[in-house]
Amino acid sequence: MSAELRKRLKEMVIETLNLDEYDPEDLPDDEPLFGAGLDLDSIDALELVLELEKEYGIKIKSSEESRKALKSIATLADYVKEHGKR
Repeated sequence: MSAELRKRLKEMVIETLNLDEYDPEDLPDDEPLFGAGLDLDSIDALELVLELEKEYGIKIKSSEESRKALKSIATLADYVKEHGKR
């Protein structure tokens, strides 16, 4: 399930943030999503958190928790496995 989950999360990031220039294969599992890497910002983080709540029933309660969960696709997959309701 881990590989499937990571692929779905990559698709979700691309779809949610309208990153049409990327394919899921373009996003490395361990590359930072913020700062370097995709260079996402706080608005992008909010959009991703809302989509995670909708798709996986996850409630991220603090900005610190959000920073840890959204560090990379790999950390996001681990967070979803631990806290997701699907």
